[in-house]
Amino acid sequence: MVIASKNPDKAKEIAAVMAEVGLIPIWGQDWPDVQETGVDLEANALLKAEAVMAATGLPTLADDTGLEVAAIGGAPGVRTARFAGPDATYDDNVSLLLERMAGIDDRRATFRTVVAAVFPGGRRVLAEGALEGTIALVRRGSGGFGYDPVFEVEGSTLAELGVAVKNTLSHRARAVRALAAKLSE
Repeated sequence: MVIASKNPDKAKEIAAVMAEVGLIPIWGQDWPDVQETGVDLEANALLKAEAVMAATGLPTLADDTGLEVAAIGGAPGVRTARFAGPDATYDDNVSLLLERMAGIDDRRATFRTVVAAVFPGGRRVLAEGALEGTIALVRRGSGGFGYDPVFEVEGSTLAELGVAVKNTLSHRARAVRALAAKLSE
C-alpha cells in the first residue's frame, strides 16, 4: 500500500508498524498536495487516501491524527499539525501548546489517529487508535517528532521512550494494527 503522507517522520513510523502486521509499504510514488479540509480526522484520512489512490492507481493508506487536550476544549484536535498556523513547525506547535497550558493543573490529553485504506474498485476501510496521557510541563527527550516531547505516558514522554517502545503503544501503531485486523477479516 502507498503511505499517503509527505511527512517523512510519519511515513517511517507507519511503515515500521505496517511491516510488523504484514502490510507492505510502497515507496517512491508522487502525488499533488492534498488539502486537509475535512471537519474531522475521518474525513481528512479519507480525503488523503482517495486523492493519493486516484493519483497513483494503487491501494493507499492515509492517516490523520489529533491531539485532544481536555483543559483547552479538545484543542488542537483536527488542527493538530497546524495549531500554530499553516506553516507551523513542530517546535511552533509545541510552544503554543505549552503556552496555552501554563498554570493549568488538568493536563489530561488523548492522541487519536484514524487510518483509512482505500482500494481501486471503491473498497474503503477505516480504523482508529488512541493513547491516553498527559501534557508534560516542559519538553523532555530527543526521540520522536511533533508533540512527542510533551506527551507523557506513565511518567515518560513519547520522545523519551525510543522508536521501538513507542511503536508498541502509540495511537498511530494501534490504528494501523486495528486496520490490519479489519483487512484480514
